[in-house]
Amino acid sequence: MSFDELLHMVRLGGLTLACILLASVLALGVAIERVLALWGVGAQARSLGQTIAKHLLRGDVAAARSAADRSNALAADLFRAGFERAAKTVGQSLDAAVERARMEAALKLKSKLWILGTIGAVTPFVGLFGTVAGIMRSFKELGLDVEGGGTGGTAAVMAGISEALIATAAGILVAVEAVILYNYFQSRLAKLSVELKLIAEEFVELLREAGPVPPASGSPTAAAPTSSPALPATPATSS
Repeated sequence: MSFDELLHMVRLGGLTLACILLASVLALGVAIERVLALWGVGAQARSLGQTIAKHLLRGDVAAARSAADRSNALAADLFRAGFERAAKTVGQSLDAAVERARMEAALKLKSKLWILGTIGAVTPFVGLFGTVAGIMRSFKELGLDVEGGGTGGTAAVMAGISEALIATAAGILVAVEAVILYNYFQSRLAKLSVELKLIAEEFVELLREAGPVPPASGSPTAAAPTSSPALPATPATSS
């Protein structure tokens, strides 16, 4: 297909085809943004998890917490939530705090994927709408041609239908594109979610075995309470 033929098809598609092409560009933009957002998330989480695990195995809880505080990885929020909760209380609340942080991280990773799912579900119907509108226009033109004594006949109808089917074909192609991208990111996010869950479970176990967690530096409880200097006793005066 030459470039001129492609431009001719775009002109025939009209507004419907323009909307479908815009949806295709949007799907590619979301895919690129998600690739950049997910780049290195798993590797950073594993690296940080291994670093914290080494510190906890040595019993150096302060160094483990410092490593989590310094990190910019997405999984660092998970470790910080665990340390903050462990410094205040123990028991099942530690598991709940870490799990909440893991679910929040998973929600951040899934951001904007609904756009790909929506494009994959809607664009075939948009293309079908354009096709139906084109067929209706073709039959209308055929009726006007017959009333005017023209000889367009079946050839005119077939030409109009073939032009109208461009919108359906474009809608299906864009839907296939969006569904493939959506399924790819869903499978990748499922793998990342399992990795984060395993890292979180190992972290909770090691944190419980490591002993008490010191408060974070800069917190009110971290500083030792200052006591006022003792005043010298005043001697008793005899009357």
